[in-house]
Amino acid sequence: MMIAFLSHRSRVAVLGFAGLLSLACADSARAEAQLLIEASTGKVLHAENATYPWYPASVTKLMTAYTTLRAIKEGRITLNTLLTVSRSAAAQQPTKMGFKVGTTVTVDNALKMLMVKSANDIAVTIAEGIGGSLESFADLMNANARRLGMSQSNFVNPNGLPAENHVTSARDLAILARALIREFPEYDSYWHISSIRYGSREMRNYNSLIYRYPGADGMKTGFICASGYNVVASATRNGRRLIAVVLGSWSGAVRAQKAAQLLERGFNSGGLSWLTPSLGTVDALAPMDAQPPNLREEMCGGHRRKPPSEENEEEPEESTATASNESGNGQQAVMLSNVKPAKFVLGPPVETVPPVVVFTGPADRPDTVEQTASATPKKKVAAKTEESKKKATKAEESKKKATKTEDSGKASKTAKPAKTAKTVKPKVSSTTQ
Repeated sequence: MMIAFLSHRSRVAVLGFAGLLSLACADSARAEAQLLIEASTGKVLHAENATYPWYPASVTKLMTAYTTLRAIKEGRITLNTLLTVSRSAAAQQPTKMGFKVGTTVTVDNALKMLMVKSANDIAVTIAEGIGGSLESFADLMNANARRLGMSQSNFVNPNGLPAENHVTSARDLAILARALIREFPEYDSYWHISSIRYGSREMRNYNSLIYRYPGADGMKTGFICASGYNVVASATRNGRRLIAVVLGSWSGAVRAQKAAQLLERGFNSGGLSWLTPSLGTVDALAPMDAQPPNLREEMCGGHRRKPPSEENEEEPEESTATASNESGNGQQAVMLSNVKPAKFVLGPPVETVPPVVVFTGPADRPDTVEQTASATPKKKVAAKTEESKKKATKAEESKKKATKTEDSGKASKTAKPAKTAKTVKPKVSSTTQ
């Protein structure tokens, strides 16, 4: 109750000191970072370990996309520029489009595959096509990070696969997401494509908020063992756009729940916003000098019921729906929604638009799609058809042979033909089939 009688400045100081204590204990507590900001102003609505260094995983691809769009804006490439899949790109694992070496793809199609499928081979194809090499493209990524004020970020590759010095923070990712929205409004559709189709293959966006949370319009998910399940999500309601960053969640399902919870509370916080101490803007958050947490054992240890991957929707044993309601040691700032319980429904997947068709080759002369995904089923169907034909032929031959034998038996036994036919027919049938 004492904090209620403190001045506004004193309350901020107390909360800030509590935040420092919680950050100092971050290694001993379950590591997680959360941040919620307004896209238009950069105002921070909620921050929890927001300046703690983190391995970004595939959320890195937001910077890959930003660097690509900057190259377009500067006139160095266009959306129809062809990029070629190299041997290095084709060898990338685990999530990939799986194109053969030498396949070409336009920048436009590459961005769609990058953002929806989170294809690591496409990320390398983009990097090599624009930067000439992974190292040169990483230099471009880091130059853009410095220009945007992402002081805690260092990028080593374009796809976010594990690398010791490949780090960022929730703060920096929110700055990047805001820059993408503000600098490239004409390309906003790339962030909220719900699914793509290549030939017969349909691939749904790993960011399930896009088709499960009303108003969701971006942006990107990521996962590696050391980082946990991450998401940078944006949503718009009544003309107001918010950006939520969740790092270190237990699974894809949990990160979606927590991001939706942050967004919902942000949209519903207007009436009592005077209760929340001002947290300033995202660029003013003070970076923390520390090593990023390594969550490998927690995320990829033998205790998991399902193999860890982007598709893992596993729920932990205890309920996670209200996990971010907990206040105290885990939080850097008090959020208004702790006063008013959140009410939101993260519903079942809803198909609102058909998949966006993607292809390889030039925009005016697309390649013929190789039906790699359906090749095996087709072969099985063909094999079954051929086998059925053989069985039918064999049955027909058996039938003819049975008829011939029966006729022969009738001709050789003229006495009591009805009885003879009745006796011979089952005997021939049992020996020929």
